[in-house]
Amino acid sequence: MNRPTHLDALEAESVHIFREVAGEFERPVVLFSGGKDSIVMVHLALKAFWPAPVPFALLHVDTGHNFPEVIAYRDRVVAEHGLSLHVAHVQEYIDDGWLTERPDGLRNPLQTVPLLDAIRNNRFDAVFGGGRRDEEKARAKERVFSMRDEFGGWDPRRQRPELWRLYNGRHTAGEHVRVFPLSNWTELDVWQYIEREKTELPAIYFAHEREVFARDGMWLTPGAWGGPARTETTERRLVRYRTVGDMSCTGAVDSEAATVAEVITEIAASRLTERGATRADDKVSEAAMEDRKREGYF
Repeated sequence: MNRPTHLDALEAESVHIFREVAGEFERPVVLFSGGKDSIVMVHLALKAFWPAPVPFALLHVDTGHNFPEVIAYRDRVVAEHGLSLHVAHVQEYIDDGWLTERPDGLRNPLQTVPLLDAIRNNRFDAVFGGGRRDEEKARAKERVFSMRDEFGGWDPRRQRPELWRLYNGRHTAGEHVRVFPLSNWTELDVWQYIEREKTELPAIYFAHEREVFARDGMWLTPGAWGGPARTETTERRLVRYRTVGDMSCTGAVDSEAATVAEVITEIAASRLTERGATRADDKVSEAAMEDRKREGYF
């Protein structure tokens, strides 16, 4: 008899969390961007309720500056599994004057208002996110069930203990809970699980030739978001993406890793977290992520 592996334990914990939310909340929703962590979340949700359909809708806050390959993958997964997808568009808020384009072109910080509006308008009381504690120090403070007030704000002093994997989702009208089934996973765990489950990913997670330009120590992709500037020159390089977000803030890394096994070897040797290495929106300040979490972001 084979002994359970650490991946078995992580999977069982995540499946338990999905089922707990299904039993405790009325209108949960899963954030799904087409990034690897949200892909694993959907895969786990499908497993948790098989052969029944997933009892949650999906939600994506579309900045308008997403990678086309990732949006195509998102739509393909939704169609393949017969899932329901809500999309909140940052561009619509800019066009209506509710949000103002930033001078630096970053749109990730603009996601908060559309996200909170989507939660409120659809009366979602639990929102699954793919955040992991190893990603960034503000996320390391998170509970699995993260209480948010009536304005979507996060206060670390209001978070509840989670001894023995017992989760308290009680909340008052207007409040909701952010739920993180991958809290105890690492980037390496995610990739090892993808390898074990033979999960398909968008091609940009693997080494490919791409036109890029250098900015703030990262390789960014040219696009309608505003890059490159006149003083920045593009070049064609062999790169891949460790994390996928808005094109304006997500950097590629030089890489020859073209398979899942090669990516795992590369990550195992890395000493930089994926967000620390490739996310410009986290470099705005030392407390950039925590500030956005207090305002209602993930």
